[in-house]
Amino acid sequence: MSKFLIIRFSSIGDIVLTTPVVRCIKNSDTNNIVHFLTKKSFETILKPNPNIDKVFSIQANITEIADELRVENYDYIIDLHNNLRSATVKLLLKKKTFSFNKLNFRKWMLVKTKLNYLPNIHIVDRYMETLKPLNILNDGEGLDFFIDEKTEIILPPSHQKYYVAFVIGGAHATKKMTTEKLINICKKISKPIVLIGGKEDSKVAEVISRSCGENIFNACGFFSLQQSALALKNAETVITHDTGMMHIAAAFNKKIISVWGNTVPEFGMYPYLLGADKSAKNIVVEVKHLKCRPCSKIGYDACPKKHFNCINMIDENEIIKNVN
Repeated sequence: MSKFLIIRFSSIGDIVLTTPVVRCIKNSDTNNIVHFLTKKSFETILKPNPNIDKVFSIQANITEIADELRVENYDYIIDLHNNLRSATVKLLLKKKTFSFNKLNFRKWMLVKTKLNYLPNIHIVDRYMETLKPLNILNDGEGLDFFIDEKTEIILPPSHQKYYVAFVIGGAHATKKMTTEKLINICKKISKPIVLIGGKEDSKVAEVISRSCGENIFNACGFFSLQQSALALKNAETVITHDTGMMHIAAAFNKKIISVWGNTVPEFGMYPYLLGADKSAKNIVVEVKHLKCRPCSKIGYDACPKKHFNCINMIDENEIIKNVN
């Protein structure tokens, strides 16, 4: 039996991508104790996970829980964030640590020079490489996302089944399709559509709803994260930008049409799907061979080049044909 502390502070998608690490540690010895350290706003993702024995969280600073962490007396720290804050935890606890290599210089090279020296390996498999010294291997069971059993959603009769979940949001504007493009796509989809997003997406969702009529059910700003996850789980197909919701959909092994703007799948964070048909379920829509792409490993509030070709040149018909 060993006691582990896994560190990943943010964000939704990155935390979901750590779930194979959590599960494989727990299953390598059923007596293992697994704790997870994150930010307060992401607790709800982790607390329903039966493979995690305890979740620690902070608002801003490690000093908030320093005394609690010291008492736990961990055997190992698995640092999957590898930043200044996680370094503070490692310095504080002075326990044997295995840290994830973020390959930031190689990412920088891809952004700045468009030369790709990143390994052709999904970030989940790179997370798992962190555990190799402990002889803990990937079980091949994919991602986990656990929905609280009390969670429920109410959809109109027309949207009860065979609907498309359309995740219209994103952390940065350069990752998202324009409102005009979203409307054009929704108008041409013959199946019921449930719009998924946060409160920050509500205004755009209302415009889409007014433009496209009864085919749209707007859940943006109305569904909690757990409810949105349930809507993804029950959907026939998921259309999404490069977001955390994309990885939640992958945890349910859904058919995913992922739309990429300024970021690229080569960063290793495309949908992590399972099964012999995973290629058919993983439909990537992007504008290849743009000299300016990727312009960032994260995103911007507006296109640095002003033309926004990585989104404006997206082939809407490619999305529509894969839905219909």
